[in-house]
Amino acid sequence: MAPLKRIVIVGGGTAGWMTAAALARLAGAGTTVTLVESEEIGTVGVGEATIPSLLDFNRYLGIDEDAFVRATGATFKLGIEFVGWGKAGGRYMHPFGTFGRDAAGIKFHQIWRRQAGLQAPLNDVGSLEDYCLAAVAARLGRFNRPTGDPAAVLSSLRYAFHFDAGLYAQFLRHLAEEGGVRRVEGRVTQVDLAPDNGFIDAIVLADGRRIEGDLFIDCSGFRALLLGDALGVPFVSWQKWLPCDRALAVPSTSSGAPVPYTRATTTEAGWRWRIPLQHRVGNGHVYCSAYMTDEAAADALLAGLDTLATSEPRQLRFTAGVREHLWERNCVAIGLAGGFLEPLESTSIHLIQSGITRLMSLFPDSGHAPIERDKYNRMLRRDYEQIRDFIILHYHANGRIDGDFWQQCRDTPPPDALVERLALWRERGRAMPEPGQLFSEDGWIAVLMGQIGLPQSYDPLVATLPPEEAARFLQHLRGVIGQTAAAMPAHDQFIASHCARPL
Repeated sequence: MAPLKRIVIVGGGTAGWMTAAALARLAGAGTTVTLVESEEIGTVGVGEATIPSLLDFNRYLGIDEDAFVRATGATFKLGIEFVGWGKAGGRYMHPFGTFGRDAAGIKFHQIWRRQAGLQAPLNDVGSLEDYCLAAVAARLGRFNRPTGDPAAVLSSLRYAFHFDAGLYAQFLRHLAEEGGVRRVEGRVTQVDLAPDNGFIDAIVLADGRRIEGDLFIDCSGFRALLLGDALGVPFVSWQKWLPCDRALAVPSTSSGAPVPYTRATTTEAGWRWRIPLQHRVGNGHVYCSAYMTDEAAADALLAGLDTLATSEPRQLRFTAGVREHLWERNCVAIGLAGGFLEPLESTSIHLIQSGITRLMSLFPDSGHAPIERDKYNRMLRRDYEQIRDFIILHYHANGRIDGDFWQQCRDTPPPDALVERLALWRERGRAMPEPGQLFSEDGWIAVLMGQIGLPQSYDPLVATLPPEEAARFLQHLRGVIGQTAAAMPAHDQFIASHCARPL
C-alpha cells in the first residue's frame, strides 16, 4: 500500500498543535500536514499542570527546556498536594520520584511500615514522605534538575511543569509551522463521507473551501466533530464513578515565590485546584451540579483564592468518559474529542501525548489496516481506564464525613480492578501496578497511604531484616534526602537563574 499523502488535523489548542508538532517530520517527507482551526471557537485551555512524561515528548520534538519554560511562563512541579481528601483536615503529597530504596528485594515502604509499628526508639521513622526527595523539596520550596549519576540521591528526582496552555499551543504552533505544517483558518460546517466505505473524504469550511485528506485527526474538543458527529462513535459515560460534571476556571495575580507543586483541595461537592505560574496563578473548581449550584461553586472558588482574580470565572460542562473507539475508519480522535477525565492527577495533556505517540508507533498507510486500528483502540482504552481507576481511588477512599456528595462517592462500588487493589493495600500494603501502567507503584503508595493510611500488616519478608539494622538504614536515608533537598536552590531562584519569563 502507498504511504499517506494528506493528513488533516481539525482543531488547534493544545491537542491540535501537539499533534501537528509531532507530525511535522512527515511534512518534510512529501506528506502534507494541514491544521484547520477557527479563531471564532475558543479552546478549553485549562490544562496547565502536567506529569513527568511531558519531558519525553518535549525531548522528542527537540525542544530546549529553558526556552520552553520562558515562553510559557512555566514553573516546575514536584507533585500534587491533596488537602482534605483523607483524614479530616489532613493533607498529603503525591510526589514524583520514589520512596526510599528497596533492600534485600523488599519494598522500601514495607520496611518503613514494620518499623513504624515497633516500640520506641525503633519506631522513630518520621513520615513516608520524608523518604521521597520530591516531597521534601516541595515542602521546602526548592528545585534542581536531577543528576545522571545513579548513585546520587538527586538522580531519584522527577519533575513536570505548570504552564500557560495557550502559550504552549503558540510555542508548538511556531515549531510545527517551521517544520512545514500548514495552518488554515476556518470553521468546519460539513464532513463528506465516501459512499463505499464511510471513510472521511473531506471537510468543508463555512466559506465553501473543501479540504481533502487520507487521515483525519479530530482535535475539535468536546464537540468531537469528526469521530462523534460525522462517524457516530458513541460516548461511554463513567459518571457513576466520577460524578463531577462542571468546572470553573479563573486566573489570579501572583503573590510571592511560586511553590513547586499543584494543590487540590476538597470542597462541599468537588475540589479546587491551584497552579502557580511565573506570571499568574491558575485556579479552578471541579464540582457536581447535582449537589452544588453554579453560584455556590463560583463563590467557593473566589473565596478560596490567595490573590485577586483577574477575570470572571469561566465555566466548562463535561461528562467523564471516553468514546467507544478513538480510531474509527480513517479518523483518530486525540484529546477531548476522544474522552475526558477530570484534571485531578494532571493527566489531560498526558492522554494527548499518549494518543500521539501510540499513533506514531502504529502509523497507517493508505490501506488503513484494521489490525493496527484495533491495537490502537485497545491500548488507548486501557490508558483511559487505568487513569480512571486511579482518579476514582481519590473519591471512593475519601475521608470527609460531611455532605451527601462524599458519602455517595464512598458508597458507589468501584471497578473490580480497584476493589482488588484496595484489598491488597489494606491487608499488607501491597500496591502492585499492572505492566505498562502510567502511575508507578510509588504513585499508588502515595495516594493509598494518604487516603487510607497504614495497612493492617506488612510483607512477611521484612522479618528477615533485623529491626536495629533497618532503623539505621532508615535514619541514614532520611538524613541524606533531607540534606540533598536543603542544598537545592530555592524554586524561584532556580527559575530566575535559568529560565525566567521576559517581563
